[in-house]
Amino acid sequence: MNYRSRVLSFLSVLSIITYIDRTGISLVAADMKRDLHIENDAWGWVLSAFALAYATFEMPTGALGDRLGPRRVLTRVVGWWSAFTILTGTATSWLYLVIVRFLFGMGEAGAYPNASIVVSRWFPRQETGRAQAFIWAAGRVGGVLAPWIVIPISTYYGWRAAFFAMGLLGVLWAIYWFVWFRDFPHEQPDVPADERAHIEENRWFKIKSHHIPWRAIFRSTNMWAIMLMFHFYMYGAYFFTGWLPTYLKEGRHFDKTQMQLFATLPFVLGAIGCFTGGFASDWLAKRYGLKVGRRAVGIVGMGLSSISIFLSASTSDNQTAAILLAMGMGFKDLTLPVSFAVCNDVGRSQSGVISGAMNTFGQMGAVFLGVLFGYIVKATGDFNDPLFMISGLLLCSCLLWLRIDPTEEVVI
Repeated sequence: MNYRSRVLSFLSVLSIITYIDRTGISLVAADMKRDLHIENDAWGWVLSAFALAYATFEMPTGALGDRLGPRRVLTRVVGWWSAFTILTGTATSWLYLVIVRFLFGMGEAGAYPNASIVVSRWFPRQETGRAQAFIWAAGRVGGVLAPWIVIPISTYYGWRAAFFAMGLLGVLWAIYWFVWFRDFPHEQPDVPADERAHIEENRWFKIKSHHIPWRAIFRSTNMWAIMLMFHFYMYGAYFFTGWLPTYLKEGRHFDKTQMQLFATLPFVLGAIGCFTGGFASDWLAKRYGLKVGRRAVGIVGMGLSSISIFLSASTSDNQTAAILLAMGMGFKDLTLPVSFAVCNDVGRSQSGVISGAMNTFGQMGAVFLGVLFGYIVKATGDFNDPLFMISGLLLCSCLLWLRIDPTEEVVI
């Protein structure tokens, strides 16, 4: 195993823990809502508190990683969010929970932009799509593992214990990361000379100033297309991480065993989608050029996801609906590593702040979805109505890939 593969292994474990912590609250939502006397419309604000903080602090934390390096920033990020994961388990009221989840989101913001910084510094540009594929597929593995970790712990020891266990995982990762990782290959003496030379000669990263290039970002129509694409993408993504278990339990009337299975299946297909999308994009880029390699995967993935979710909302058969939803996530996640690879393509030495900008706009979609889903369900009494809205927005994301150009660098 070459040294950068070890770095990728650490980032993959980070991504697994991120999604266990992020999806855990949705898996115990029914118990928390009952104990804390929270209705679905108010629960939407709990979910959106995380997304709002995540969106607000994503870009500054990405810029901080560009400036200070991902070793220190990721240590702070993971340590902070792990502390507030543990504190989630001490919640006694709706307001307390909203505040703690906001602070949790503040801490987790910047995790993936800083992972992108590591990729830009440690990987040749020909490998960025594959590296992002592993990172994001690992996140989906975290989503797969979460029901099998969180539900048993909450069943036997209560939902509060589940948050204590999740927080401990992050603390252990942060300690190992700070001790082992270095920001650049040349700072790590264990990296073989030939591998270090190969990375440094072929990576996108070049040393530049680390101010946030606001003007360059907001004057670029390409960046607006990237940010809006991810904004619409996140309406679909946050349904799966925030509302899926509630949808299966209250909208499709699945029992706990069925919910455990069908809350897992989307993340299994999502992991496959991430691997397939990242590797396919790099292969297509090598064969047909970077523009075709990135766009083709984005258009196909988001288009098929939109169709699958529309069909899911249209069917009355519960198991068919759950399978179609899982397929929708699998198709959607073809695009996920490609989106962050595009940030490496256009951001290069400032991939942290560029991916932070994309994710900031994306997370605003999560903020709106978190609240809108609960209010639409309360107003209509139908859990399927919000899915039609999500399907339409994913179609918008699909069409925006026609404008995105990965060869158009954001000129600082």
